Amino acid sequence: MARTVGVEEEMLLVDVRNGRPRSVSGQLVLRAAMHEQPVAGLGVRGALEGEFQQQMIETHTAPVESLDDLADEVRHWRNEALSAARQADSTVAALATSPFPVTPVPVESIRYAWMHERYQIVARQHLTCGLHVHVGVDSDEEGVGVLDRIRVWLPVLLALSANSPFWNGEVTGFASWRSQSFGRWPSNGPTELFGSAAAYHRLVRDLTMSSVILDEGMVYFDARLSQHYPTVEIRVADVCLRASDTVLIAALCRGLVETAAREWARSVEATAVPTTLLRVATWQAAREGVSGRLLDPFTLRPQRAWDVIDRLVEHIRPALGEADDVQVVKEGLERVRTRGNGAQLQERTMARTGQLIDVVAHAVRVTAGHEEEG
Repeated sequence: MARTVGVEEEMLLVDVRNGRPRSVSGQLVLRAAMHEQPVAGLGVRGALEGEFQQQMIETHTAPVESLDDLADEVRHWRNEALSAARQADSTVAALATSPFPVTPVPVESIRYAWMHERYQIVARQHLTCGLHVHVGVDSDEEGVGVLDRIRVWLPVLLALSANSPFWNGEVTGFASWRSQSFGRWPSNGPTELFGSAAAYHRLVRDLTMSSVILDEGMVYFDARLSQHYPTVEIRVADVCLRASDTVLIAALCRGLVETAAREWARSVEATAVPTTLLRVATWQAAREGVSGRLLDPFTLRPQRAWDVIDRLVEHIRPALGEADDVQVVKEGLERVRTRGNGAQLQERTMARTGQLIDVVAHAVRVTAGHEEEG
């Protein structure tokens, strides 16, 4: 039986007339709650929720085993977000940063007020949208064994998902500026090797007791044990423009988790890459995405991005085969290779028209399910 997988997608709420972010998440969440329905045929329920800023919305899928079911859930909750947004004269764009200049407006809560007071400009400027993939694990010990063994591959997931080349009206020169902006939070980024669940929980406890972060929910590692579910939560990716790319990243995450869990069970040593080098590899992935070079996870030397991606697929191929995910991954990677990821699609639109509003308009169409435009 395949491990369960589910995703959380953070997305921008934008004005239907000018593509600029709008502060309407409270209205959307209220309307969505009034009309909440289970997903037809799946017997499970996801959610539509607000996030840190009022210009954001977050969808949650339920855990499923089939990637077809996951695709249905992702599209269902994107449609739910879109339907709720329309009632507030807004729409939804699966962009990891806003191409237009924006002043983020915080959601009113005691927690978020504390964060704004504590983190100042970091909180005031924060408006980024990520993709979080949850993959089921049997125990915290297995989960930490997985975290220790997937850490070297996480920059590759960032490169594939990169979807934030613009920031506040500027061309950043990065495929994923979200990852650079989010890196200003104190607990963000790659982690060292833990070795045991006890060591992991000790570090989380020390972080929370430092008073630098508020609680365990602010442990923003690139991958972590979920606070609420029996899952490993992989948080490194940008939100993907295409729903099908979200499913691709989820499939790769599940393959990585299954492969790592098997290595842990056989006591295969985790690769001891220094965290500083992982930080460099993550920066490189954010800078060049899939169009340039990535650092090989084991040699830490630059290689063609697609050579490193192919190496990832070979690494997890047995797990992909047993979960019947090979075809989804093959087709998904071919789509990104030939048509581009989110960052490349945004850049292509900008090169064609020179207008940020066209970048957002295209993103809105693709988010709504018109994937032929991607």
